[in-house]
Amino acid sequence: MPTKVTARYVLGHHKGRHVLLEDACVVYSGDVIDYVGHDYTGPVDEELDAGDALLMPGLIDLDALTDIDHLILDSWAGPEQAKGHQWSEDYFRNRRANVFTAEERQQVREYALIQLILHGITTYMPIASEVHSEWAEPFVELAGMAETSRRLGLRGYLGPAYRSGVNVVLENGSRSVMFNDDRGREGLADALRFLDHATELNDPLVNGVLLPCRIETLDLELLKATAAASGERDVLVRLHSLQGLVERELIHEWHGVTPLELLDQVGLLNERLLIPHATYTDRNPAVHGEDRGDLTRLADSGASIIHCPLTSMRYGSTLDAFNAYKEAGINISLGTDSFPPDLIRGIDSGVQLAKILAGSNDAGDVAGYVDAATLGGAQALRRPDLGRLESGAQADMVAFSLGDLRDGVHEDPVRTLLLNGTARQAVLSVVAGRTIMADGVIAGVDLDYWRSKGQELFDKMRRAYTVRDARNRPADQLFPPVYARLER
Repeated sequence: MPTKVTARYVLGHHKGRHVLLEDACVVYSGDVIDYVGHDYTGPVDEELDAGDALLMPGLIDLDALTDIDHLILDSWAGPEQAKGHQWSEDYFRNRRANVFTAEERQQVREYALIQLILHGITTYMPIASEVHSEWAEPFVELAGMAETSRRLGLRGYLGPAYRSGVNVVLENGSRSVMFNDDRGREGLADALRFLDHATELNDPLVNGVLLPCRIETLDLELLKATAAASGERDVLVRLHSLQGLVERELIHEWHGVTPLELLDQVGLLNERLLIPHATYTDRNPAVHGEDRGDLTRLADSGASIIHCPLTSMRYGSTLDAFNAYKEAGINISLGTDSFPPDLIRGIDSGVQLAKILAGSNDAGDVAGYVDAATLGGAQALRRPDLGRLESGAQADMVAFSLGDLRDGVHEDPVRTLLLNGTARQAVLSVVAGRTIMADGVIAGVDLDYWRSKGQELFDKMRRAYTVRDARNRPADQLFPPVYARLER
């Protein structure tokens, strides 16, 4: 028997576009939507009423933090201070170690996945910082995370991150990358092993993908091997690239080309590629300040970008500009990349930044950003059954409450949510027909416990920066408070 979910507002889908319905419902059987509209009168097994809320497709986060927050530590530092947040050359050569035990690492993952659910994410592709790992992510870590993800009910696109190099601060104070090619080969082998593991699980909520780290941390042969594996197995690759001037300078120094040209040369620039950020194309003012063909090249390749507006803004950059990439025909999806995993705040940040860049209020493409968080993510994943509420689509949905006085008045519920709210207003989350969160509660999850455990893990992570710093400064010097603290 089907389940019926009603809400004051429903963001349905009609003739290829999202449409808004008032006082409407979504009906689904198993993991598939049967009906979206106003007048369903058939029998149902269960009825859920989201109340004064916006019920919309589940949010798709393709650069989802599955780690303890690090942006709170490193998003404000100047160039010299930031060097203390990187590995030192001595640490790379002589003292590499895992900050967390294997058990703690799984706790970190569970803490982060709970955060995704509470913020309305239903489909995710993970990212974690390797700075507090001995190298990157072994097979066993992602296998354990997959089990946690299955238990919680999220839809994941997973694989261990791998790399052959690490960003370091050299003894002379400059920044570079130091390599160990064998570790890169081991990482790719683990990644391929996980693809086989995901296939054996035969669970539609666990999907294997290749998740190499940043482009400058992969040697040329590892890039080519990744491209070959992606083609042979027809699996997606997400590779952080086009995201900074240091990356651009290193790639040009080593290979004599731009990062985008290198992606093309090694065989990665195609419809299976997802590029987080993609902010440093030739139209970026810090590069050339005009489009010299990068956007056309991206569009023609079929690759998708993963725009992370909130995180980019916090690190002092942004996509220049959303509408230009969209008009060029590039598929744009969204990611959070850091804490909070709040795509509502991310969409609002992107819309406002677009206005500033264009110098015009009408440059903020609200519908375009919401589409990116739903339809764009679905396209990047090659899953036309995701990102929309319509008959035949997957029963993935989230409801954001709009009933609090602090939410303000209702003009358009999407604008009200974006301008006045956050993803913390998620009150219902359904993935593949399973209710994984209702009224802010995740069945079987003790949020008070995880709040305490998350702080404990974060404090351990913060202290561990000292041993990696070239000057071994204590954490309170590496991360000074906003205001001086007086002792009691």
